[in-house]
Amino acid sequence: MSETPDHPSVPTSGPAVPAGGPAAPAGARGDADVRGRLDAVRREVAKTVVGQDAAVSGLIVALLCGGHVLMEGVPGVAKTLLVRTLAGALDVDTRRVQFTPDLMPGDITGSMVIDSSGGELVFREGPVFTNLLLADEINRTPPKTQSALLEAMEEGQVSVDGVSRRLPTPFLVAATQNPVEYEGTYPLPEAQLDRFLLKVVLPVPDRGAEVEVLRRHAGGFDPRDVAGAGVRAAAGPDDVVAAQAAVRTVAVAEEVLGYVVDIARATRQSPSLELGVSPRGATALLRTARAWAWLQGRDFVTPDDVKALAHATLAHRLALRPEAELEGVQVGQVLATAIGSVPVPR
Repeated sequence: MSETPDHPSVPTSGPAVPAGGPAAPAGARGDADVRGRLDAVRREVAKTVVGQDAAVSGLIVALLCGGHVLMEGVPGVAKTLLVRTLAGALDVDTRRVQFTPDLMPGDITGSMVIDSSGGELVFREGPVFTNLLLADEINRTPPKTQSALLEAMEEGQVSVDGVSRRLPTPFLVAATQNPVEYEGTYPLPEAQLDRFLLKVVLPVPDRGAEVEVLRRHAGGFDPRDVAGAGVRAAAGPDDVVAAQAAVRTVAVAEEVLGYVVDIARATRQSPSLELGVSPRGATALLRTARAWAWLQGRDFVTPDDVKALAHATLAHRLALRPEAELEGVQVGQVLATAIGSVPVPR
């Protein structure tokens, strides 16, 4: 997927698993095994989804960071199919919530109900109690209901009736929104957007990919039957947890830490932005850069890792000044300028 100022993306290459050469230490061999399984997950997803490699990369990076993804794309570009296939390839539980104007917070988190057998109040889990939650068309529900996900996304728990309940591990929210319909939608507030580690845009596939989509449908492919497409579980929750632990060990030099901070500070100084990158956004960029470095088979972060994930991690956290919007300035352009103004450490 190409990257334009309005459509930030993540890199599309798969995990780099070194082959041959001297034997690696036990821990490194373990990392390579897990990376290999995640690469197999990518191949399984490709059995049903064509031309959305950047979105697959974004979901995998978010899983490794324990973060969440906002997916934007017009109807029919395989957002739902991508999440369902990823869940099958990872052998994790997944649920889907169709966000509508009348959806209530309890419809997501769960609520206290009367037990018919004993007459006592008991907690009934909502669909958020899963590994991979597809929040479909999240901007079609009012902010009150959108905010029901804030605690779950930030702390991995849900508080109902004064009791906090942990969510399964791993836990990822993959939310979708339509970029072309505005009637009946509620823009996500800054606090909600800031909870998403990444925003990825799913484009209409190019001609070659679209021909392949039609070829598969002509051959009998049923998008409602992921298992029928031959998708198998290539990794499991334990593999994701092990990969998350490995990512946390990736070294970050002091110069690279300073580079991340300087990029964040450059956005705050931009005359075109009303809202720059917060410290939470800077830490998010550090997390995604570490995950990408690990996926490439390295135990250290480079400035290229930071730049590779900067747009997908930071662009949705920025807000233009009204006068800049009137002039047709794009957030991606402003971010690119801010990144370009920061000296790259060597």
